[in-house]
Amino acid sequence: MRHKKNAPTAPTSEHPSKLQRDLLPRILEMIRQDELLPGQRLPEAAFARRLQVSRTPVRAALRHLAERGVIAALPNGGHALSRPASEIAESDYAAASADLDAYCVAIARDRVAGTLPSQASEADMMRRYDIGRPLLLRVLNKLAGVGLVERRPGHGWHFSPLNDDAAIIESYAFRRIIEPAALLEAGFAPDPAWLAEMRRRHEAMLARPWSETASIALFEMNCEFHEGLIAACGNRYLLLALQQQSRLRRYANYSWRYGPERVAVSCREHLEIIARLEAGEREIAAVLLRRHLDRAREVSLSPRAASPY
Repeated sequence: MRHKKNAPTAPTSEHPSKLQRDLLPRILEMIRQDELLPGQRLPEAAFARRLQVSRTPVRAALRHLAERGVIAALPNGGHALSRPASEIAESDYAAASADLDAYCVAIARDRVAGTLPSQASEADMMRRYDIGRPLLLRVLNKLAGVGLVERRPGHGWHFSPLNDDAAIIESYAFRRIIEPAALLEAGFAPDPAWLAEMRRRHEAMLARPWSETASIALFEMNCEFHEGLIAACGNRYLLLALQQQSRLRRYANYSWRYGPERVAVSCREHLEIIARLEAGEREIAAVLLRRHLDRAREVSLSPRAASPY
């Protein structure tokens, strides 16, 4: 009697691409930041929006995490967290996000202080920050992804210009015109799920002990909040204009020097705006947003401040 050959085993997935490897620690960091619970569905679309990539690489990165048992695939598609976020170790997934953020903060601080020139070679930065080229390139690529630096021919990099006081005043004046007005547009319709996500993330930020590297997560969350409000009015030109303002503000915000007190004030002001929008009180939300920008402008021009959002 002939024995049947063993059925072929299912092929293993390909090794993650460079982009997917870069996304793995950032996705893990978002899971921890959002304080997701075991069994909770992972918001793939929200992750893609926050990472500024399409859903395809995010979905692929989630599959790799599922293969490692960090998350679980759901029967109807998508993924959910399979164990508490506190038990997830980053050591298995390339460089830790905190390491990348620490170098991003150092570079932003040196740019604001004027000790890092607008153009620098990789060799110069490797010596300055005592960092190897692979990790430096990951840091620079992260900064390039948010428009703070671009590669020059050869091994040089060009950093975007800094804002002076006059530019800060003009920026807030511009934002004061377009942001509250967006809330009063006839087509303004924020997604309730997005508002709930923003509320959850702000509350998590308030509950978390402050650390220097948290300035990056804080600023990106604030960008998503302000840009999300603009996006809800459906005017692509207003959104593009505000995204440009976000790029101009990143250096000062990445090198945050104002302390956790201002973090708490900013988060609470955002939460009040969210509450008014959830209640359908757009006019009050617009007033609160204008007041928030006015207060932020005053703090941003004070000697201690980097930027208050």
